[in-house]
Amino acid sequence: MRRILIIDDDDRIRALLAEYLGGRGFAVETASDGPAGLERLRAGGIDLAVLDVMMPGMDGFEVLRSLRPTSAVPIILLTARGDDFDRIVGLELGADDYLAKPFNPRELVARIEAVLRRSGSAPSAGQVLRAGPIAVDPDRRTVTLDDTPVELTTTEFEILRTLVANAGRVIPRERLMELARGEDYAAFDRSVDVHVSHIRRKLGDDARKPVFVKTVRGIGYVVPQNP
Repeated sequence: MRRILIIDDDDRIRALLAEYLGGRGFAVETASDGPAGLERLRAGGIDLAVLDVMMPGMDGFEVLRSLRPTSAVPIILLTARGDDFDRIVGLELGADDYLAKPFNPRELVARIEAVLRRSGSAPSAGQVLRAGPIAVDPDRRTVTLDDTPVELTTTEFEILRTLVANAGRVIPRERLMELARGEDYAAFDRSVDVHVSHIRRKLGDDARKPVFVKTVRGIGYVVPQNP
């Protein structure tokens, strides 16, 4: 399992990416500022870091500048949207890639996997997510229930994958859609209810007393660890 370090002073982004990347087979650590991130990188054992440029105190450029003389760990910079200066300077300092904020988490995963492939550290395949009889295979994009295939749409698959990856944890509606489909979809959180109802039907779940995907009133949804 490849270990990703998220260095960002935004609590919300750190939590979002930790959940999202964790659900895709990565081990995730976080640091809330530049010095803490740099210290963790120097300790070793990190396969790739996602580094925010705009942080108070020691910013992302300073972290990169201090790191590069002694470490070649891959770095993806999070930059301000449309800021060519950030991108150019970051690449000159040794960043491996960059992504403009705001971004779709799915694009970040694609960039992480591409950078890891280029560096010869591609994540291992075959990480299957499980919660009781539900098995979600992110690589093959398949879902089975007691080894019986379940056909889901792309959005349904992303939502169920997120829930199974965080089995036992309640995921708020707005966070669930953000995790599953990106930030631009979060405003339409009521559509999550429709997708969840479809997922329940396809899993054979009882809409009145669901076993696999449970509603936490006023908050969101949860898949129990052992439904």
